[in-house]
Amino acid sequence: MDRIFATFSHRVARWSGQPLAFMLSITIVLLWVLTGPLFHYSDTWQLVINTGTTIVTFVMVFLIQNAQNRDGSAIQAKLDELIRAMETARNDFIGIEHLTEAELERIKIMLERECGGDEAHRIAFERLIARR
Repeated sequence: MDRIFATFSHRVARWSGQPLAFMLSITIVLLWVLTGPLFHYSDTWQLVINTGTTIVTFVMVFLIQNAQNRDGSAIQAKLDELIRAMETARNDFIGIEHLTEAELERIKIMLERECGGDEAHRIAFERLIARR
């Protein structure tokens, strides 16, 4: 079941990000708007688009979240492997994605101090921008 859902959510998330999906959604909305006079802008006419968009949004949230979770896990595994493969890398950082937000913030502050603080970052960013 997990494999079927993962495959389905990946395909839907990938397809929904394509220009064709956008054009299809615009076409559906335009057809709905054009049928307004035919149905005298009735409550049922409005209910059709409201119900349709609510259902699509509800389902898409779960499908896209699943695809993002898998992508995030894959990226994390790749980063962990890079840390393991580098002799000078600190293996202490493997698994920090499981820490709380406050713990991650403390690690970020510590790393920024090690790297030279805000002034060093500002100078490095200016050098990067100047290269363009």
